[in-house]
Amino acid sequence: MNVSVYYKLYKVVAFPRAFNLDSIVGNSVWTRTNSNLILEKMGALEWNKVVHGHQGWRLITCMWLHAGVIHLLANMLSLIFIGIRLEQQFGFVRVGIVYLLSGFGGSILSSLFIQRNISVGASGALFGLLGAMLSELLTNWTIYSNKIAALLTLVVIIAINLAVGILPHVDNFAHIGGFLAGFLLGFVILLRPQFGWYESQHLPADARVKSRHKAYQYVFLLVAAVLLIVGFTVGLVMLFRGVNGNDHCSWCHYLSCVPTSKWKCDN
Repeated sequence: MNVSVYYKLYKVVAFPRAFNLDSIVGNSVWTRTNSNLILEKMGALEWNKVVHGHQGWRLITCMWLHAGVIHLLANMLSLIFIGIRLEQQFGFVRVGIVYLLSGFGGSILSSLFIQRNISVGASGALFGLLGAMLSELLTNWTIYSNKIAALLTLVVIIAINLAVGILPHVDNFAHIGGFLAGFLLGFVILLRPQFGWYESQHLPADARVKSRHKAYQYVFLLVAAVLLIVGFTVGLVMLFRGVNGNDHCSWCHYLSCVPTSKWKCDN
């Protein structure tokens, strides 16, 4: 595939994130107010209700809620420009699986580290699609042209979006968790045959490319599958045991908010 689609995609994907100064695009974190109690009743992610209220379904429902119309529109705009390209290449089933599992992974990591506020938004799932695009590029390396340029473009865009997550009221743990889940899922779900395999099927048997995939693709798939299973299992066990991730990582809170003279990160 021509790498030009990556440049067109990432220029547009980067644009909505520029408005994230008030948690417009990212998963939003809110303290309790009368208005936000509505979101909580509708299924927002809230640690106490997930763990002690046995409402694990909130790990999924929070992906479908947003903090306002602008938040919703910005997330949907990002989804259009990321999702359409992936769906055209891999189909809605595989992309849908990546989207849902990435959002679920983002909710788990968010719940482990943010336990006093509620969180809503689909950005964990969106970051999962970005992560899947990166791993898809790596595992299907042989079929792309200008791959170094595509890789650098992807890495820069992902880094910028994650950096924006250190602003207050943005749930960067959901972003990070979604990205990691999507990155690993890309190795497992978005696998493609190696370069020349399809064309060789029309050649005589002795001239065909014998293996559909390269050895490194199988290695990536196996390692990613193991890490996914272990990550989801450990994360869920820690969550429902009431573990606070900040007790085991004293500096991790800086991944979601870095205090400055302009704002504080008390919550």
